[in-house]
Order: sequence, then structure tokens, then C-alpha cells
Amino acid sequence: MSPKYDDILRYEEEFHEGEQKFSRKERKRITEGDRSKYKKTDQDQLKKNALVPTDSESELPKPPVGRVLSIHPEGVQVEYQEKLYRCSLKGTLKKEKSNFKNLVAVGDFVQFQLRGEEEGLIVHIEPRKSILSRADNLHRRKQQLIAVNIDQVIITSSIHYPPLKPFLIDRYIIAAQKGKMDPVIVINKIDLLQEDTEEHALLLECQEAYRALSIPFIMISIKTGQGVDELKKLMQNKSSVFSGQSGVGKSSLINTMTGMDLKTGGVVFKTFKGSHTTTTTQLIPLPNGGFCIDTPGIKSFGLWDLEESEIQHYFAEISELSSQCRFIGCSHQTEQDCAVKQAVEENKISFVRFASYSALIETVREEHRNR
Repeated sequence: MSPKYDDILRYEEEFHEGEQKFSRKERKRITEGDRSKYKKTDQDQLKKNALVPTDSESELPKPPVGRVLSIHPEGVQVEYQEKLYRCSLKGTLKKEKSNFKNLVAVGDFVQFQLRGEEEGLIVHIEPRKSILSRADNLHRRKQQLIAVNIDQVIITSSIHYPPLKPFLIDRYIIAAQKGKMDPVIVINKIDLLQEDTEEHALLLECQEAYRALSIPFIMISIKTGQGVDELKKLMQNKSSVFSGQSGVGKSSLINTMTGMDLKTGGVVFKTFKGSHTTTTTQLIPLPNGGFCIDTPGIKSFGLWDLEESEIQHYFAEISELSSQCRFIGCSHQTEQDCAVKQAVEENKISFVRFASYSALIETVREEHRNR
């Protein structure tokens, strides 16, 4: 072989030897990045460090799941197998960040650890199927839970003392629908109604407007019994929450529905002890199946997490006509050639409902200006 050819062979050998060294280094780098061959070892190590549950731990029985009946300063009343336990919240739950003012509400299903014959520690709150809440009066960025896991909201109003307030009714309707519940409107103290009065005219307009939206509208009187059977039938085998202003007669209605006497104290279950107070929300079983919840009366009801663009969605009669307006995204307030305002003038849309819609638009705008 010529010297020149020997140089070529030596060059190739050196080149391939270097390539092999490079390949070994590359394979080592890739292998170190791929932990697949160590997966079983890693899992064993995790089990030793208790970062993942071992087979024996996963077989441990889950804590019992009870339902929250009431909340008091001294603790949360949880019912499990017709026995009551006074519970507190586990510290880690209190540390979790959330927009809720109160972490637990009446109607919640909770896992709790027994801490004695009548006491427990809530360790987990089960997912909720529905929520009735409002914006906290002091901290508008917090959501105050009123009741959860319920089917319908009994929006209670009255003819006199206090008078009928459609604006408040509409706020409750929106809160119910946002929280995945059905609204039911109950007008109490109907025996006090006098015909051919402003109150009578307002009642008839509300009745027509809400029944057109397929929302149950029940006029009721505890004194005469009018509407009592209709309401009982509507509540049977359902979970209902009574909400409304102070003085509209929620407690009297619940007494009629349950046969209890909330003013002097009543028994929810055989083992329940304690008296009713108007500042406490509590879950009460119905004789013919279902539950109802009594809530404290309120003076105002701030809607939680409601944007101006959403409001129209909750006024179906306005939403239907909005496509006929001259401007896209018409707010139906000051715009020209507004089909909704024209429908109000022609009595095709209830003036009471439109006034409620307009008031809510202004309220939400004011809240955004103050942020």
C-alpha cells in the first residue's frame, strides 16, 4: 500500500473511533433523560416516601359522607345515618384559596372523621350539583354561599309588609338559574290583597309576565289555605330553599309545609336538639319526602359574578327581540330604533320586567366603575 493510502485508512479509523465515542456519549445523554427503565424503581421509592398511596393504604375505608344540616358558631351540624355530629373544618381546608366567604354551606355533602360519639372533623367537601349564593355585602369580590345541592328556589314575597318587589324577584330568578336551580315564585299574605288598587294591578302584571316565562307563580295564604296544597305538591320529593325579604312569612310557610314550629324550636331528626333562630340556615325534612331550607331574611341581594353582557340572557323575552334591533349588541337603553323599547311601549314586553332589566344594567355598570 502506498503511504498516501495508509494515511487515508488511518484517517478513517480515527474518524470512526471518534464517531463511536460521540455515539456512546449521545446514547448516555438520551438514556439519562429517559427514566422509563427506572419507572418501577421510581414507583417503589415513591411508595417508600409515601408520595403515592400503597396498596394497603388504597384499601383503607373512606370516611363517612354526611350532609350539612345547619351551621352555628359552635360548629357544623352534620347528619349521618340519622345521627347528628358537631363538626369542625380541617385546617388544610381553611388554607385553600377560593372566592367563597364561607367554605361549607347547608346542603353540602362532606367526608368527615369521627372524633368521638357526637363530634367529627370535616376533611373533604363533595362536588356540588347546584349553588345559591350572593355577593358578600362587605367584600364584593367574595361569594357568600346560602345553600347548595338543592333543586329549586322558593322566591317568597308578599302583598303587604313588606310590599311586592319585582326587582328583588328577578335577582333571585337569575341567581337560581346561574346556580342550576329552578325558580318558583310564591306571593304570600294574599288574603290582605284589595282589588282595584296599585298592589292588585302590580300583582296581575307580575303574574302574567312570569307565567309567560313558564315560572310557577303561586298566590298563597296561610290564613285561608289558598295555594297551600299547590305548593306542597310542588315541593314533594325535592330539595327547596325559601328565600326572600324579612317579614314575608317564610317561617310560617315552612311551619305549614312541615308541621313544625320554628319559633319555639323543632326537631329535625329524633336526635336533633336545639331551637330555631332566624339568623341560622337549616335543612328540614318534609313529611311526604324531600327537604326544605329556611334562610334568614335579607334587605338586599347582590348577584355574584354577573357581567353586563350576560344580563340579557336571563330576560328571555328581551333576548328574543334583540336580533330585531338596529344595532348589534344593543343594550336597549339609549340606542335608536330599538325593537325591545318599542315592544315595551306596545305592551308586548312587561314594563315591570324591562324596568328590572334596566335597573340591573345600571347596577352592574356602577359596580364596574367603582372597581
